[in-house]
Amino acid sequence: MSEQRYPEDSPPGLTIGISGPARKRIAQRLIGLGLRLKGAHTYYIRPGARVDVSLLDGLVLSGGTHVHPERYGQEPQVSARYDQARDTTDQSLLEQAETVGIPVLGICRGAQFINIFHGGSLCQNVTPLRVNTRHRPLLLPMQTVRLVVTSRLGQLMGAPVIGANRIHSQAIKRLGKNLKVVALDNDLFVQAIESTRGQWLMGLQWHPEYLLYHSGHRRIFGQFLQAALAFKLDRLEPESKVSPDVGP
Repeated sequence: MSEQRYPEDSPPGLTIGISGPARKRIAQRLIGLGLRLKGAHTYYIRPGARVDVSLLDGLVLSGGTHVHPERYGQEPQVSARYDQARDTTDQSLLEQAETVGIPVLGICRGAQFINIFHGGSLCQNVTPLRVNTRHRPLLLPMQTVRLVVTSRLGQLMGAPVIGANRIHSQAIKRLGKNLKVVALDNDLFVQAIESTRGQWLMGLQWHPEYLLYHSGHRRIFGQFLQAALAFKLDRLEPESKVSPDVGP
C-alpha cells in the first residue's frame, strides 16, 4: 500500500493524527471537532496506512472494535468484531510514538491498546462482573469515576470524583509496564491510565468526545494539545518556554 502524505495546504500549527477504522464514524468526527475547536489540524489514519509519526505533533488512538486477544496471549472468549489490520497499524503508531516521544491520548479501545502494547491484558467481558453498577450504554456522564487527585488527570479535572459515560464491555485487567492507574469506577474497573515515564501519555476508558459540552472533559483535549505544542516547540527550539492558550 502506498504511503499516505499530509496535505501540502495544511494550516500552520499543530498536526494531530487520529487513528481509527476504515470508515470514519461519529466518535472520530467528534474527536476531530474537539481538536480543531482548539486550533489543531487533524490527520485521519486508517488501517493499513503507513505514517511517519515524527511528522505529527500528537497522536490519538480512538475507540472502535475489540483488540484481538492474541495480542495479549488469549483466545477469543466472546463474540466480537475484530480489525487486525487496525491492530497492526496502531502497534506501528505506538512504537514510533514512543521512540519519538510525542504525546499520545488513547480513548476506550485506544486506552486498552496502550495497555496491551506495554505488556498488559484485558478482561474480555466485564458484564457478569459488575456488582455496584449496571452494565448498560451511557452516553451521558452518569458513571461515577474516582480519580487519583495527584495525577495529571486528577489535577486537570479539578475534582476527586467525576461523571463519565460508559460504552465499553471490556476493561484493563493486568496493568502494562511503565503505566499507572489514575481512575477507577465503582466496581474498581480501570477507567484511566498514565505513563510513569516522561512521555505525555494518557488512556481513558470513557469517551470525552461525546462530552464536549462539559468544560472538564474539554480540558482533556486542551491539556493534550498543550503537551503537543510544548513538544513541538521543544523540537524546534529546545530552550523555548510555552504558555499556550489552548484551554477550555
